[in-house]
Amino acid sequence: MAFDLVVKGGTLVNHAGVGRRDIGVRGGKIVEIGDLSRAAAGEIVDATGLHILPGVIDSQVHFREPGFAQKEDLESGSRAAVLGGVTAVFDMPNTEPPTTSAARLADKVKRATRRMHCDFAFWVGGAHENVADIPELERLPGAAGIKVFMGSSTGSLLVADDKGIAAILAKTRRRAAFHCEDEERLAARKGLRVAGDPASHPIWRDEETALAATRRLVRIARERHAAVHILHVSTAEEIDFLAAHKDIASLEATPQHLTFRCDDYARLGARLQMNPPIRTGRHRERIWAGLAQGIIDILSSDHAPHTLEEKSKPYPQSPSGMPGVQTLVPVMLDHVHAGRLSLERFVNLTSAGPARLFGIAAKGRVDVGYDADLTIVDLKRRRTITDSWIGSRCGWTPYAGMDVTGWPVGTLVRGRRVMWEGEIVTPGQGEAVRFVGSL
Repeated sequence: MAFDLVVKGGTLVNHAGVGRRDIGVRGGKIVEIGDLSRAAAGEIVDATGLHILPGVIDSQVHFREPGFAQKEDLESGSRAAVLGGVTAVFDMPNTEPPTTSAARLADKVKRATRRMHCDFAFWVGGAHENVADIPELERLPGAAGIKVFMGSSTGSLLVADDKGIAAILAKTRRRAAFHCEDEERLAARKGLRVAGDPASHPIWRDEETALAATRRLVRIARERHAAVHILHVSTAEEIDFLAAHKDIASLEATPQHLTFRCDDYARLGARLQMNPPIRTGRHRERIWAGLAQGIIDILSSDHAPHTLEEKSKPYPQSPSGMPGVQTLVPVMLDHVHAGRLSLERFVNLTSAGPARLFGIAAKGRVDVGYDADLTIVDLKRRRTITDSWIGSRCGWTPYAGMDVTGWPVGTLVRGRRVMWEGEIVTPGQGEAVRFVGSL
């Protein structure tokens, strides 16, 4: 047996369980799993003492290109991704101009192809102006689906009215993703923001702001017989409500909502500011319970970088969002180490889950015929997360100074060793993720 590459000596974690198995790769695909100690290969990756996971898929990132290159671009964001063990990302449409047409999607795909270090797809923004085009847009090459902002956040995309949401869901056939905050309530509560105090952010954008939008979305989705995905769930009330609507609604949690709580505003200030906000420990614990109960389907980072200069502006002039694609794996592996979730559950939330929800073709598991996307980790390695480690153009992380146990050692994308021991070892070769049913 001859292979382009063999990963040998590691402990594989996949749908078949956890065990010592080698992986043979040819033409970017997995072609053999088992004992390959005698196999010939062009490259051998020694994974002795390491765990091999299906490539981590981060289905919510904001890489800011085009329009905001001072914060991030497709190359720098994907560099951060692979340094953190992430093999594929779905980028959000709130760029400038926003990704709301076939031409703008094609421009992003062209910018990304063989420039990004990981594979990619792009969410297309749902807007009042492009409703008629949605059936075509959501099936174009490189399209992750339709993303809708029900509440205002970074950028100009916004569909706040029930009629607009219903019109979009009447056209979608794939699972559409939603930022659920109620715009009318946000406008009415702006006076609750306290100048210079980011800790007032979750008071302004309170629990009811999120829950009201989520309730409206589920009602409209049922009326339109549509499948929806609620991004970055942040409240206990949403978890309780959505548990009864899993037939049409999937849920995403973020590492920051599982790690931080509002007490951390005193230490981190506007670096912790995001939409929807970091809330009290009560909400954090309910999100953890939602993970344990299987209510939450996937983990994503909501990587949304801003420069420190921008973040240093006095609240509420400071922008919302924080980097996270590079820290998703080590932060969550530290939670695995602490016993908050199993390694198998982490795999389900970051590879099998996204593949299942969004119809990703040939990714999301380590199996014969699948892309050889692998996240190789050392579960015992102790490291301190630092700003200097961050590959994002923004150059900082809210997790700076956090000691973690569990670290990404290698990132393989379609059989290419892209990152190894903290170094980018292969130039950008990223390609568009393929989806079942896309054009």
